[in-house]
Amino acid sequence: MLTRAIPSSAEPLPVVGLGTYRGLDVAPVDPSYKNLPAVLHALFEKGGTLIDSSPMYGRAEQTSGELLSIHQPRSPAFLATKVWTRGREEGIAQMEQSFKLLQTDRIDLMQIHNLLDWKTHLPTLRQWKEEGRIRYIGISHYTASAYDEVEAVLRAEPMDFLQINYALDDRAVEKRILPLCRERGVAVICNRPFGGGGLIERLKGKPLPGWAAQVQVKTWPQLALKYLLAHSAVTCVIPGTGNPRYMAENAGAGFGLMLTGAQREQLIDVVR
Repeated sequence: MLTRAIPSSAEPLPVVGLGTYRGLDVAPVDPSYKNLPAVLHALFEKGGTLIDSSPMYGRAEQTSGELLSIHQPRSPAFLATKVWTRGREEGIAQMEQSFKLLQTDRIDLMQIHNLLDWKTHLPTLRQWKEEGRIRYIGISHYTASAYDEVEAVLRAEPMDFLQINYALDDRAVEKRILPLCRERGVAVICNRPFGGGGLIERLKGKPLPGWAAQVQVKTWPQLALKYLLAHSAVTCVIPGTGNPRYMAENAGAGFGLMLTGAQREQLIDVVR
């Protein structure tokens, strides 16, 4: 799988990861739970490493920790999660709980979820980064109504990562947010890369472009992810799934040639 350098460290990060919202919010008693070890296997087999979660995602952190604890050989996961509460002590308690649920003593990336009480949590994150408990810090959001605040925070504070919504049918970040991240040296994780699911439904049944095979693409989901990865500011995409076949398919977007500008414009026309 292709990798992109995290700007603040130059560490290579594989370009396709796994989002755990819904897909891993599953208890062992649920019949679908038995499929989840194969989801992680598909991610790692294809060379992906990033697993992104949040206390907001129900049981997803706990499920991630359970699956990683039984994965053999040792998991190569790049663990990302979030703090999503108000108050310093409440934030500390929630993050300590994330360490326990994920069954780890180090989290690669801690993000302030939806910028909730970010001024309170940021000093804790910086301290924990200095202590080595977390490796990177960032902020996240998923709606265009927050872009002004996101931009203000990125201009005011040095950040390692921004996680933001970006999809073929949700391209507003291309105007100011992505250029700002490139300027400020901030890695970008794309959440909601299928536009919340509606995008793929709209593309079903349409023929793939004639050049799809040239960029090693066999499906619309792969092409939708390749559109995002073709942007120079994007570091990683995190489509969410609890289906091993879909995980392997999504990971396939991390291989082969990236799209040209003309190919990206053609995809925009298809969506229109």
